[in-house]
Amino acid sequence: MAHSKGRGALATYGALAAVDLFATAKHPRGLARAAKPLLMPALTAYATKKGGGSRNAPLLAGLGCATVGDTALLFDDHETAFLTGMAAFLGTQVSYTAGMAAQLGAVRGVRRRPRRAAACLAAWAVANAALAPALDRRMRLPVAGYSLALTAMGAAAFGVGGKVGAGAAAFLVSDLLIGLQAAGHELPSRATHEVLVMAGYLAGQYLIATGWLERTAPA
Repeated sequence: MAHSKGRGALATYGALAAVDLFATAKHPRGLARAAKPLLMPALTAYATKKGGGSRNAPLLAGLGCATVGDTALLFDDHETAFLTGMAAFLGTQVSYTAGMAAQLGAVRGVRRRPRRAAACLAAWAVANAALAPALDRRMRLPVAGYSLALTAMGAAAFGVGGKVGAGAAAFLVSDLLIGLQAAGHELPSRATHEVLVMAGYLAGQYLIATGWLERTAPA
C-alpha cells in the first residue's frame, strides 16, 4: 500500500508539473502559477512514503526550502521576492550538498573524478565573469554566492553520479538560464525561455529526489 501511495505522489507531481508548464507558457508570474508551490510537497510526500529515515533528512530539508523559493519567485519582479527566493534555494543547495557528502558518497566520487568538480568551478568562474557586468551592482554578490553554492551541489552530485548527477546537470542549466535572464539575455521568445527554465528545474528535482531515494531505500 505504501508503495502504491508513493507512486500516487509521483503521479501527482507529474500532473502538477504539466499544469505548471502550461501556465508558465501563458502567464510566467503571479497567481496563474498556483500549482508551482505544490510541486515540491508532492516530491516530499513520495520521499516520505519511500522510507529511508534520517538518511533522507537533507533531501526533505532541501525540498522544503525549494517550496519557499518556488512561492517567493512567483513574484520575482519585486527585488525582495527575488532575494527571498534565492535565499531559500541557497538552503536547498546547502542541504543537498551536505546530504550527498554524508549519505551518498559524494566525497569519494569527487576524489575519484576530480576533473568534474574542477570543471564545475571553472564554469562558475567563467559564467560569473561574463554575467556580472550586466547585473545590477546590488545583485552581483548574492548571485555569485548562490551560484557558488549551486556549483558545489553540482560537483557533489557529479561525484554521486547516475540520476543524481543528471538531475544536478538539469538544475544547473535551469539556473544558468535564470542568470542569463537576470543579466538581460533571453531567448527571442520569453515564453520559451520561461518554459525551458521550469522544465530543467522540474526534471532536475525529480532526478535528484528519485536517484537519492533509490540509494537510501531500505533493503
